[in-house]
Amino acid sequence: MSDLLERLRGRGWRMTAQRRVVAEVLDGDHVHLTADEVHSRAVNKLPEISRATVYNTLGELVTLGEVLEVSTDRRAKRYDPNAHRPHQHLVCAQCGTIRDVHPTGNPLSSLPDSERFGFTVEGADVTYRGTCPSCAAA
Repeated sequence: MSDLLERLRGRGWRMTAQRRVVAEVLDGDHVHLTADEVHSRAVNKLPEISRATVYNTLGELVTLGEVLEVSTDRRAKRYDPNAHRPHQHLVCAQCGTIRDVHPTGNPLSSLPDSERFGFTVEGADVTYRGTCPSCAAA
Protein backbone atom coordinates (compact mmCIF):
# COMPACT_ATOMS: atom_id res chain seq x y z
CA MET A 1 0.00 0.00 0.00
CA SER A 2 1.30 3.46 -0.85
CA ASP A 3 2.23 6.01 1.79
CA LEU A 4 -0.63 8.27 0.67
CA LEU A 5 -3.17 5.43 0.91
CA GLU A 6 -1.90 4.53 4.37
CA ARG A 7 -2.19 8.14 5.56
CA LEU A 8 -5.72 8.42 4.17
CA ARG A 9 -6.82 5.17 5.79
CA GLY A 10 -5.30 6.32 9.07
CA ARG A 11 -7.49 9.43 8.89
CA GLY A 12 -10.60 7.35 8.28
CA TRP A 13 -11.13 8.85 4.81
CA ARG A 14 -13.91 6.99 3.03
CA MET A 15 -12.07 4.98 0.37
CA THR A 16 -14.31 4.63 -2.68
CA ALA A 17 -12.94 2.97 -5.82
CA GLN A 18 -12.57 6.39 -7.46
CA ARG A 19 -10.71 7.94 -4.52
CA ARG A 20 -8.44 4.91 -4.27
CA VAL A 21 -7.51 5.16 -7.95
CA VAL A 22 -6.67 8.88 -7.64
CA ALA A 23 -4.49 8.15 -4.59
CA GLU A 24 -2.76 5.29 -6.42
CA VAL A 25 -2.04 7.54 -9.43
CA LEU A 26 -0.45 10.11 -7.10
CA ASP A 27 1.81 7.55 -5.42
CA GLY A 28 5.55 8.24 -5.74
CA ASP A 29 8.38 10.44 -4.53
CA HIS A 30 8.64 12.82 -7.49
CA VAL A 31 5.04 12.84 -8.71
CA HIS A 32 3.83 16.28 -9.81
CA LEU A 33 0.91 15.61 -12.13
CA THR A 34 -1.66 18.05 -13.45
CA ALA A 35 -5.33 17.26 -12.82
CA ASP A 36 -5.68 16.23 -16.46
CA GLU A 37 -2.70 13.86 -16.16
CA VAL A 38 -4.22 12.36 -13.00
CA HIS A 39 -7.51 11.88 -14.85
CA SER A 40 -5.81 10.29 -17.87
CA ARG A 41 -3.94 7.79 -15.69
CA ALA A 42 -7.00 7.14 -13.52
CA VAL A 43 -9.11 6.31 -16.60
CA ASN A 44 -6.56 3.60 -17.49
CA LYS A 45 -7.27 1.96 -14.12
CA LEU A 46 -10.98 2.78 -13.81
CA PRO A 47 -12.50 3.73 -17.19
CA GLU A 48 -15.73 5.15 -15.74
CA ILE A 49 -14.03 7.76 -13.49
CA SER A 50 -15.10 11.28 -14.41
CA ARG A 51 -12.96 14.37 -14.69
CA ALA A 52 -15.19 16.06 -12.07
CA THR A 53 -14.54 13.23 -9.60
CA VAL A 54 -10.79 13.59 -10.12
CA TYR A 55 -10.94 17.37 -9.60
CA ASN A 56 -13.14 17.01 -6.51
CA THR A 57 -10.88 14.33 -5.03
CA LEU A 58 -7.77 16.42 -5.64
CA GLY A 59 -9.47 19.36 -3.95
CA GLU A 60 -10.33 17.22 -0.93
CA LEU A 61 -6.77 15.89 -0.70
CA VAL A 62 -5.37 19.43 -0.78
CA THR A 63 -7.87 20.58 1.87
CA LEU A 64 -6.89 17.62 4.07
CA GLY A 65 -3.23 18.60 3.70
CA GLU A 66 -2.37 15.21 2.20
CA VAL A 67 -1.42 16.62 -1.21
CA LEU A 68 0.25 19.94 -2.06
CA GLU A 69 -0.94 22.11 -4.92
CA VAL A 70 2.16 23.36 -6.74
CA SER A 71 2.09 26.30 -9.13
CA THR A 72 5.15 27.18 -11.19
CA ASP A 73 5.00 30.21 -13.43
CA ARG A 74 1.91 30.23 -15.63
CA ARG A 75 1.75 26.49 -16.07
CA ALA A 76 -1.10 24.27 -14.88
CA LYS A 77 -1.27 23.48 -11.18
CA ARG A 78 0.39 20.23 -10.23
CA TYR A 79 -0.33 17.92 -7.31
CA ASP A 80 2.44 16.66 -5.02
CA PRO A 81 1.71 13.79 -2.58
CA ASN A 82 4.94 14.49 -0.68
CA ALA A 83 3.07 16.78 1.72
CA HIS A 84 4.56 15.56 4.98
CA ARG A 85 8.27 15.84 4.26
CA PRO A 86 9.57 19.41 3.99
CA HIS A 87 11.12 20.03 0.59
CA GLN A 88 11.58 22.52 -2.20
CA HIS A 89 11.19 22.11 -5.94
CA LEU A 90 13.62 22.08 -8.85
CA VAL A 91 11.83 23.09 -12.08
CA CYS A 92 13.01 22.84 -15.67
CA ALA A 93 12.36 26.22 -17.29
CA GLN A 94 11.90 24.56 -20.70
CA CYS A 95 9.73 21.45 -20.24
CA GLY A 96 8.33 22.09 -16.75
CA THR A 97 9.63 18.88 -15.14
CA ILE A 98 9.51 19.18 -11.35
CA ARG A 99 11.70 17.30 -8.89
CA ASP A 100 11.58 17.36 -5.09
CA VAL A 101 14.86 18.49 -3.51
CA HIS A 102 15.89 18.46 0.13
CA PRO A 103 18.68 21.02 0.62
CA THR A 104 20.27 21.22 4.03
CA GLY A 105 19.89 24.28 6.20
CA ASN A 106 17.03 26.59 6.97
CA PRO A 107 15.96 28.88 4.09
CA LEU A 108 14.70 31.40 6.66
CA SER A 109 18.21 31.91 8.01
CA SER A 110 19.14 33.81 4.83
CA LEU A 111 16.43 36.42 5.50
CA PRO A 112 17.93 39.03 7.84
CA ASP A 113 15.78 40.60 10.56
CA SER A 114 15.92 43.95 8.73
CA GLU A 115 14.12 42.34 5.75
CA ARG A 116 11.36 40.72 7.82
CA PHE A 117 9.56 44.04 8.42
CA GLY A 118 8.26 42.83 11.77
CA PHE A 119 6.67 39.69 10.30
CA THR A 120 6.72 36.47 12.26
CA VAL A 121 7.92 34.25 9.44
CA GLU A 122 6.57 30.71 9.61
CA GLY A 123 7.82 29.20 6.38
CA ALA A 124 9.45 29.70 3.01
CA ASP A 125 8.64 28.25 -0.41
CA VAL A 126 11.78 27.95 -2.50
CA THR A 127 11.78 27.03 -6.18
CA TYR A 128 15.04 26.37 -7.99
CA ARG A 129 14.90 26.87 -11.77
CA GLY A 130 17.19 25.51 -14.41
CA THR A 131 17.36 23.16 -17.36
CA CYS A 132 16.90 19.39 -16.99
CA PRO A 133 19.37 16.99 -18.64
CA SER A 134 16.87 16.01 -21.38
CA CYS A 135 16.29 19.63 -22.44
CA ALA A 136 20.00 20.49 -22.17
CA ALA A 137 20.83 17.60 -24.54
CA ALA A 138 18.23 18.64 -27.12
